[in-house]
Amino acid sequence: MLVIGAGATGVQLASIFNAFGSEVTLFEAAPQILMSEDPDVAAVVSAALSASGIHVLTDAGSIERFEPCPTGVRLIYTDHDGPDQIDATLAVVAVGWVANTADLNLAAAGVRTDARGYLQVDGDLRTTAGHIFAAGDVTGRVMVVHEALREGYVAATNAVLGRTIALPAEVSPIGSFTDPEYASVGLTEATARKTRSVIVATERFETLPRPIIDGRTTGFCKLIVDQQLHTVLGCHIVGERAVELAQVAAVAMAAGITVEQLALTPFSFPTYANALGRAAVAAAGQLNPPTTPGPRSDVTVTRYVP
Repeated sequence: MLVIGAGATGVQLASIFNAFGSEVTLFEAAPQILMSEDPDVAAVVSAALSASGIHVLTDAGSIERFEPCPTGVRLIYTDHDGPDQIDATLAVVAVGWVANTADLNLAAAGVRTDARGYLQVDGDLRTTAGHIFAAGDVTGRVMVVHEALREGYVAATNAVLGRTIALPAEVSPIGSFTDPEYASVGLTEATARKTRSVIVATERFETLPRPIIDGRTTGFCKLIVDQQLHTVLGCHIVGERAVELAQVAAVAMAAGITVEQLALTPFSFPTYANALGRAAVAAAGQLNPPTTPGPRSDVTVTRYVP
């Protein structure tokens, strides 16, 4: 199988069919897979996919054409070294989605769409026709089930009761059931550093009892923390139960608790959630380094020990 496009859908397809026993090539024109994810996530997932037998091609050049071949289908492309080709039984193109709205005649109702057919909505999920609201994949925002449910609640409430609630901020975890899983919530490190002063703490699964017990030591939990407010701006995870672990981080972010509060929260042992707890401890330690007692008797020494 040849999978073209290494976003969330392409990577998940490659992982699943590799597990089924297919010989998979993952073709991505961009410099890395999972371009919307934190680069650390992309690097670890890419290495894991390669280790599992998937041929990962990044910065792969431009596609020229497809043509039949004895195997099934041939991809002709041009990379830095010139023309090249890949033969496969089947090629799957996963380079994005187009909204299935062309036959709805939305323009007749005054509803505008973008070039890919997605409905344009405001923060209340109202379309350009004041009496029509939209939620879910049709808006082209975060195209996952749990986000569609949240948007559905907001849109329906505002449609029935008038403007009551706006779509909350982007504390919405996303992830993919690849092997290993990956998940994230909030800002990437690069995005956060554009506007904030941040510290970063990472806890690797290979240091944690539960992943060692299960033999699933590939992965990490990474926290991006606001250096001034001490709140969590982003959490990025690769590894077993990553998608579930991101839910815990999302709750902490939505509640606005400090990383010190998260560090003092007891996490059941041994669990994968310990990764988040220990990353919080490491972050709190960076923000509150141990002080050296001086001659004064009123000095308080604060220590954070994993």
